[in-house]
Amino acid sequence: MVSVVLDCLAADMSIESILTEYPSLKKEAILAAFAYSSELAQERIVAA
Repeated sequence: MVSVVLDCLAADMSIESILTEYPSLKKEAILAAFAYSSELAQERIVAA
């Protein structure tokens, strides 16, 4: 569902619009999708 939320944001949908389009989602789930995608996008530095 993370990719669906991100696709909606890329299409310039607001959180309210996403909640209307996908009534089974809760605002907390959308915020969790943001946190998860942010974690995946972070750069990691590994010492050699």
